[in-house]
Amino acid sequence: MKIIIIGAGQVGSTAAYHLARQEANEVTIIDHNATTLRDLQDRLDVRTVVGHGSYPATLERAGAADADMIIALTSSDEVNMVACSVAHTLFHTGTRIARVRSADYLARPGLFAPDAVPIDVRISPEQLVTQHIQQLIHYPGSFQVLDFADGRVRLLGVRARRDGLLVNQRVRDLRTHLPDVQVRIAAIYRGGQSVSVDGDTLIRENDEVFFIAARHDIRTVMAEMRKLEAPVRRVVIAGGGNIGLRLASALEQTNNVKVIERDRERAQRIAERLANAIVLHGDAADEELLLEENIDAADVFVAVTNADEANILSAMLAKRLGCKKVMALINRPAYAEMVESGSIDVAISPQQITIGSLLALARKGDMVKVHSLRRGHAEAIEAIAHGNAENSRVVGRTVEQVALPPGVSLNVIVRDDKVVEAHHDTVIRTDDHIIMFLTDRRQVDQVAALFQPPGRFR
Repeated sequence: MKIIIIGAGQVGSTAAYHLARQEANEVTIIDHNATTLRDLQDRLDVRTVVGHGSYPATLERAGAADADMIIALTSSDEVNMVACSVAHTLFHTGTRIARVRSADYLARPGLFAPDAVPIDVRISPEQLVTQHIQQLIHYPGSFQVLDFADGRVRLLGVRARRDGLLVNQRVRDLRTHLPDVQVRIAAIYRGGQSVSVDGDTLIRENDEVFFIAARHDIRTVMAEMRKLEAPVRRVVIAGGGNIGLRLASALEQTNNVKVIERDRERAQRIAERLANAIVLHGDAADEELLLEENIDAADVFVAVTNADEANILSAMLAKRLGCKKVMALINRPAYAEMVESGSIDVAISPQQITIGSLLALARKGDMVKVHSLRRGHAEAIEAIAHGNAENSRVVGRTVEQVALPPGVSLNVIVRDDKVVEAHHDTVIRTDDHIIMFLTDRRQVDQVAALFQPPGRFR
């Protein structure tokens, strides 16, 4: 697939890495910064064009006339929207994706239509990150919460604790403990390494366990892995930027929320926009301020400033001062891997949260959801089965007959709005939504080939 990416910032660079190196697409990147483009070209097999991303001449030089997809990811909503409009009007580019951050634009769905602003998919990293943090707060004890099948099914990652009923028991015992619950353990990681999962696999203390279940059964399953934690009441947010403000606004009706913002004018502005949250002017890495605000009584501390270092330091300090759970927004993958093994409970990567929306669109099979996990080394996928037994590799076959590559587990099927646990003899039907877990994302191409629409079946 020929893809044009506009914007070589953090999100654009991550998209280029996945789509060019890991997905083997022909990628061209447009940016006005020649130095940034040279650095990307040294690391990736991509073509680069220096110029303004929404100018027709720049798009023409980038090959918009032959492009299958354009992804506008600059920091300017207006540039992104104009670029998609120009690509649609002048070059008839098939799929147009734009990063749109402003809530004012997003609140007007009629704005984005072929006869208005022709954008097929709108991506707001700030909104996605906010929703991700909300889910983590809603399920205390989890480090990963992912939705599938329009929220009917969820995948959770939890760390097995000594007080969990299933610790030191076999995976098959889950059926005995929860006879009326449809749940599958998709993967187990022990010491950072994937463990092969079958009925005889023992769940050990501190294992990272990923399980899939219907939304209403999630808390029941969590109780088997660890003692359920009390609901989150007090939340402290470090940073009053786009994410901090969105998060405070989303939580202030149900939680006791405090926001710490170091810029006085910004603190004043967000205080006027929030109804119940308390806004404090100060530095979240100031020990005296955190003590004054009783950080030891807080359930969650979330650092979401625009500086990785500030987020890491303030989260580590909040943890040392007694906060129960701390999260930090971290853009650099190396930082995220380093801090999660220490005192920070959850490292939040905007790039990993955002990239799934792009991967689902760029792949051959009909994949409606793609979630990148474990810093891009694993994935959870929702794919739709099409066709019939004559022209499909999956329809009409039992789960054990589907030629899944090593490291891929077919866990749950959503059929006619019902959750069906995928056993070895379960027959896959047309239009089934199939939830899979890939411990090795290098198998993505083989999985995508299984779910190619019949017109492209070989």
